[in-house]
Amino acid sequence: MRRLLMMALAAWAVGVTAAVAAPPPVAAFARLEAIQDAAISPDGSRVALLGGPAGARSLNIATLDHAGAKTVPLGDIEAVSINWAGDDYVIVRVGYWEKFGPRSQARFERNVVVSAQGQVGALLLSNDHASRYATGQPIVRVVHGAKPIVYLMGLQQTIDRSNVDSRIVQKGDEQTFKWSLWRADPATGHGRIVENGNFDSFYFEPDSEGEARVRIEVDPKIAKARVFARAKGQRRWTEIWREESGGDYLGYSDPEDSVYLLQVNEGGQQVIRHRLSDGQIERVGDPSPYQPRLVRDPYTGQALALMAGGESMKVQYLDAEIGAVHGLLSRALPGRDLGLVSWSQDRKRFVIVADGADSPPVWYLLDWGKKELSPLGSSFPELAEAPLGKTSWITYQARDGLEIPAYLTLPPGGRATGLPLIVLPHGGPAARDTNRFDYLTQFLASRGYAVLRPQFRGSRGFGQAFEDAGRGEWAGKMQTDLLDGVAALGAEGVIDPRQVCIVGASYGGYAALVGATLHPSAFRCAAAIAPVTDLQMLQLHVVRAAGRDSGMFTGFRDQLAIASREQMIAASPANHAAAVTAPILLMHGDQDAVVLLDHSVLMKNALERAGKTVELLTFEGENHYFYRPQSRVRMLEALDGFLSKHLPAS
Repeated sequence: MRRLLMMALAAWAVGVTAAVAAPPPVAAFARLEAIQDAAISPDGSRVALLGGPAGARSLNIATLDHAGAKTVPLGDIEAVSINWAGDDYVIVRVGYWEKFGPRSQARFERNVVVSAQGQVGALLLSNDHASRYATGQPIVRVVHGAKPIVYLMGLQQTIDRSNVDSRIVQKGDEQTFKWSLWRADPATGHGRIVENGNFDSFYFEPDSEGEARVRIEVDPKIAKARVFARAKGQRRWTEIWREESGGDYLGYSDPEDSVYLLQVNEGGQQVIRHRLSDGQIERVGDPSPYQPRLVRDPYTGQALALMAGGESMKVQYLDAEIGAVHGLLSRALPGRDLGLVSWSQDRKRFVIVADGADSPPVWYLLDWGKKELSPLGSSFPELAEAPLGKTSWITYQARDGLEIPAYLTLPPGGRATGLPLIVLPHGGPAARDTNRFDYLTQFLASRGYAVLRPQFRGSRGFGQAFEDAGRGEWAGKMQTDLLDGVAALGAEGVIDPRQVCIVGASYGGYAALVGATLHPSAFRCAAAIAPVTDLQMLQLHVVRAAGRDSGMFTGFRDQLAIASREQMIAASPANHAAAVTAPILLMHGDQDAVVLLDHSVLMKNALERAGKTVELLTFEGENHYFYRPQSRVRMLEALDGFLSKHLPAS
């Protein structure tokens, strides 16, 4: 099996895999992953790989027990993920941008069906006019079999009430669509509604029979979620959780007919199982200081494991068989984070990914019966023999006493004192970095820099109190958390505190510019990728995209702690260009629908009027995430030249 599989895949993904000189070229980091996602068919006879050569995305479908593979070019499109629907169809999730005028554009994701023979077929929900306006159409479940069924979220057109002669304003009067649960046939793409939504509906979870068991609603006025559920055989919905009570919703487990929820108490974050048949509540696992997530079987919906962690995810298995597979792999591939990505319905074959902060992802096929592990390939094959930075998990105290965790990556070569430092805050800001491979971190380390990725207050995954501590602190304590990390490393002698630059994307780009404007003496230079530069402009974009009555708008206002106009002006870097003393590099895609290019243009103009050193690079046809390899190459080359000039690592 291994020899046949390697013959089928050898010419597809990796290209040139010879060892490269140190430091590796920019293209080795900037390439799109040779293997981006992988999935095995339910019967275990085929494996589908999303990836391909550095300059193009494609889908490869390889047979496992005899030679043969089909390669499907995907063209110039953002490929997101893949999933099987039965044994004969692969669903490729793709993203694209659509413009609705000079000031409005949005990112859409759609589900394209490809046959196991490599023929591009249907687009799911292609028969419904209303669902074409849905930005996401997320798949919530696939029921496999001879005639597989895909359950996904789509839109339902509402009754036009604009001509109703009434002064009573009712919920939904201004809504054209509402979210509903659909089922679709992957052979034709055609779908139909199986559960009507209401005006607050956001998400449904069905059981194996396609009956909706969970309905999640979000009230746009308060941007808070509520979870309703019903036991098998029942039609009446019962509210079982609301966001105001704390904790979180984790998911529905079909065989148990139970909902998994998260409770927050003095002992930490405790997972509970809420049985729908009798309302019985049971504790599951041990409480954790970190926010757990639930792993479920893609075929049965059974709860399999809980994952939570600080430096890296720790797994607590609820299923002994899956736990045994992970145990074997941990011994075979020590020192790396392991992901059980996909498996056959009989659990005899598994697709595995193993990586770490200092090791690019490598994909494997595991034959559980034979205990045979076969490599499928590496996501970054040109880095296979390259020296990479070494990452450690550290904590330091913020000036108000809050403990801040962070990842610190030191450059290859062994030097560990007096290093030049790049502060690299993550986006979100309600997100977090992980112990997985990050191409930008390792690129910067390969150029001789220490890289600090602080998990500043407001980051998600470290408890609700830690996340709530970031409310209203975008330019306040979230920023001083970064400065306190620099001070801690300087006090230990790891870095030279006079040799520090800050680099970030999205909210991280905003943080970089806040550092350069509100704390100009802290950084020698700042580079911002797709940054927010004016909070009022961002708020206006949210209003135009979703409306003032939307959960998106309410959530944004909540993150800023209902900031006043004056507070937003004070927290916007574009209003403080005169304070800048360091050179600034701005990089932005012209198709960015998350943070408009206008933000970087505004910042550039403000800096030029103030007589400051600034450069703006615009990337044609690029989105918020820089998904084109040529854009990533240009971005890294520009960043490399900018840092070499203003913070030379030598």
